[in-house]
Amino acid sequence: MEANVGSTDKLARIVVGAVAGTVSLAGLADAVAVQGVVSLVLGVVAILMLGTAFTSKCALYSALGVSTR
Repeated sequence: MEANVGSTDKLARIVVGAVAGTVSLAGLADAVAVQGVVSLVLGVVAILMLGTAFTSKCALYSALGVSTR
């Protein structure tokens, strides 16, 4: 798979992933009013966002023929 995530897109993915991960962990620690399933979904979103940001490759972009690079 060819790299298809540009620098602005990468930065946005890092920010969204970090926020989603923080809220997910806070929800698991009962520090915020986030239920278990929502916390799990936010954790998965965080992993996907950070993974695609650091590899610069997005499978959904490839399937749709999109590139922000």
